[in-house]
Amino acid sequence: MNTPLAILSSSGLLLLTLGVIVGVVILIAKFKCNAFVALILAALAVGLGSGMPLVRTGSQLGLVESLESGIAKTLGGIAMIIGLGMILGKLLAESGAAEVIANRLVRWLGEKRLDYAVMLIAFVVGISVFFGVGIVLLGPIAFMLARRTGTPILRLALPLAAGLSTAHGLIPPHPGPMAAIATLQADIGKTILYSILIGLPTALITGPLLTRWLAQHVELEIGGQGAEAITRAAAPQPPSFTLSIFTLLLPILLMLMATAFNVSGLPRDHAARQWADFVGSPSVAMLIAVLVSFWTFGWNCGLSSAQILRFSEQCVGPAASIILVVGAGGGFSMVLTASGVGQAIAEMGSNIPVSPLLLGWIIAGLLRIAVGSATVAVMMAASLMGPILVIRPEINRELLVLAMGAGSLLLSHVNDGGFWFVKEYFGMTVPQTLRTWTVVETGIGTVAIIFILGLNALL
Repeated sequence: MNTPLAILSSSGLLLLTLGVIVGVVILIAKFKCNAFVALILAALAVGLGSGMPLVRTGSQLGLVESLESGIAKTLGGIAMIIGLGMILGKLLAESGAAEVIANRLVRWLGEKRLDYAVMLIAFVVGISVFFGVGIVLLGPIAFMLARRTGTPILRLALPLAAGLSTAHGLIPPHPGPMAAIATLQADIGKTILYSILIGLPTALITGPLLTRWLAQHVELEIGGQGAEAITRAAAPQPPSFTLSIFTLLLPILLMLMATAFNVSGLPRDHAARQWADFVGSPSVAMLIAVLVSFWTFGWNCGLSSAQILRFSEQCVGPAASIILVVGAGGGFSMVLTASGVGQAIAEMGSNIPVSPLLLGWIIAGLLRIAVGSATVAVMMAASLMGPILVIRPEINRELLVLAMGAGSLLLSHVNDGGFWFVKEYFGMTVPQTLRTWTVVETGIGTVAIIFILGLNALL
């Protein structure tokens, strides 16, 4: 990627970015500015202040083109998932399936351990699905459990998101770890083994345990775009527990099937593998699950076609709000990368004299703070750490991948699409999200690197 014609030094870029981020928080929290508008203004401020060209010059994208490219890239992979996930969540609630699952979990585990159950389910689900998919699939269960038991929603929402985020940042086949594995030529089998050994205790500590402390200091009423789908069931009779779980897990099973075919040894152009990849792609898998839910959560439960249509259309408004804000976060992230902020952060981090594992964690963390995207942070950090491996071949490549994955989860804030996803879906303000979700994400990255360094000392 070409860098713009810089008019600021690296330190100037970092100060500009810090000022803009603080400005975003003030605009939204104090002046109640629409988050979508605030993020667009922030992206333009960074682009203009850093000296980015206003229009394309050769291969260098202009400011507006970079912004639009970031929005398009972010929404290209998530807009359909959000919309379809909201429909599935609405039908999950209206059919009574969410209540069926919630009641069974309460009966099996009791109310005091629900946060652990939600976290474990999210961690397992998160191994095969993207963060946003997991939120819209499991979010209705968290809302229903909170209403059913009177548990504060943060006690369930944050462990759920922590389980998903830990898997997303550490465990292949998620794109960040996979890109780092390819760049550093690490062993994928060992990386998966180490990531589960490290990821599960990390999620337990930063999910239920940390959340129990945070929930005492932040009060949150049940609300947000996700809660709008959770109403008293309209269906005459609910589906069975087995049918409810099958429908909820169907997209996950389809994605797992695609993963199994990808590691089966079949050539990429084999018809079976191509069909598995097609059916197991997140958007198609979600579409199939929604179509199946029209029967399992719809006609099977006594809902009419008109009711199913009405419930599906009621999801458009909440989905559009989330899509716009997440897309703007992606556009802001792209402008930060194109303006040279990410490179400035990487150069600063590479000059820190520490162990290679800790250095990879620091560089990925600084990149994450600068550009927002965990995947971009891991990919850039891996490219910077590659030459170090040539000089230091004794470095454990698999643990280095995990160290960078852990760093890529640090300090989620206003330039991260996931920050806005969690905020909008669970109905938090910006300060509340910074005091809860940002703390949890930073906890995940910090606890994970401690386990990684400990494991490295034992190997």
